[in-house]
Amino acid sequence: MSYEFIALLMFSSMMVLLLTGKRVFGAIGFVAVLAALLLWGDGGAEVAFNAAMKLMKWYPLLTLPMFVYMGYMLSESGIAEDLYRMFHVWMGPLHGGLAIGTIGLMVVISAMNGLSVAGMAIGASIALPELLRRGYDKIMVTGVIQAGSSLGILIPPSVVLVLYGMIARQPVGQLWLAGVFPGLMMAGLFVLYIAIRCRLRPELGPALPEEERRQISRGEKLRLLQAGLVPLFIFLSMTGLFLLGFTSLVESSAVGAAAATLAALAKRRLTAKVMEETLRKTLGISCMFMWIILAALCFGAVFDGLGAVRAIETFFVDRLGLGPWQILILMQLSFILMGTFLDDTAMLVIVAPLYVPLVGALGFDLIWYGVLYTITCQMAYMTPPFGYNLFLMRAMAPPEVSLRDIYASVTPFVLIMALALALVMIYPQIALWLPQWHYAR
Repeated sequence: MSYEFIALLMFSSMMVLLLTGKRVFGAIGFVAVLAALLLWGDGGAEVAFNAAMKLMKWYPLLTLPMFVYMGYMLSESGIAEDLYRMFHVWMGPLHGGLAIGTIGLMVVISAMNGLSVAGMAIGASIALPELLRRGYDKIMVTGVIQAGSSLGILIPPSVVLVLYGMIARQPVGQLWLAGVFPGLMMAGLFVLYIAIRCRLRPELGPALPEEERRQISRGEKLRLLQAGLVPLFIFLSMTGLFLLGFTSLVESSAVGAAAATLAALAKRRLTAKVMEETLRKTLGISCMFMWIILAALCFGAVFDGLGAVRAIETFFVDRLGLGPWQILILMQLSFILMGTFLDDTAMLVIVAPLYVPLVGALGFDLIWYGVLYTITCQMAYMTPPFGYNLFLMRAMAPPEVSLRDIYASVTPFVLIMALALALVMIYPQIALWLPQWHYAR
């Protein structure tokens, strides 16, 4: 049996197990360890052990539970709800202002959590009922929340970029900085789309009524503005110290976690229930990601031993005669296809051991490719029929929002993401300028 056939058999077996609904880490890890034992006997048992040791020695992984904790602390303590109230009052007078404020809320949540599911939960539970009550078009605002929450996997501290950095062996700090401008650019494109569409069709996003605006005093507006200072303080204390060189990446994550706890304490919301819920959810998410990384390392080690990466490179370059850009575009299309039935983590651990070495061999920058991968994941999250965000929204949305509405809502935002992806591909410095500038210092 050839090594190429063994690699194909491993890949197909893993896909079959994933389609049965088994845990991602269980399916990937089982195939990897079983293949290692069948190929190399008792020595194959070392593959899983070595992967575990590599995981435990990877110092930047400490950032993962810190940032997850920070996001859940802000959510459970109600600070995120205060933030949305601020956007509601200040952006309400504009047509589509509440939808634009929702994008702003998602950007802030993304900058403090790194998970799309956190933004989705906050948007669906806090923003969506208010938008519907104000008469906003249900199809448009459903798309707004799905698109805004997807920013969580691109804007730092992105947990997906941490996983990519682990598998691609790239510095997480550079990956995070590379995601800043593309994430803000995408958020700006979302805002521009909402503003133009609501300007052309004001009934889609009615402004806050005049009488209601008069009831809100200037003092109340200024008081609500203080709600935005808390997340700003947390973000600056975390990111500012890192950019200025006073703290390392891991130390910055600890600063952010401590600042979120102090903010909840200062607002007298740090109850035993809030702390229990925050720690329980942090532990669950962190353990899930660590098991997935461990399984991915095992799978990648077996694939490297089989020479599958070199075989794929030979197939694309020598047999098909494709150029580097053609191969890169095919990779991105395959991510979108897989995103119809897999989440971002599963996509990363399945194909990253194959694609990342090939991207490097083709001469592309792996930091830049990490941003491309993440944007493509955002698109895949919202691509029917089985996009991850589509079903999250269906589970969280009120009964009047149907699955058909959810599917119809994503089209313009997926097209905007495709535009952002094309811009980053054509102009790599959108992603690379900030990390190059910072580390050149």
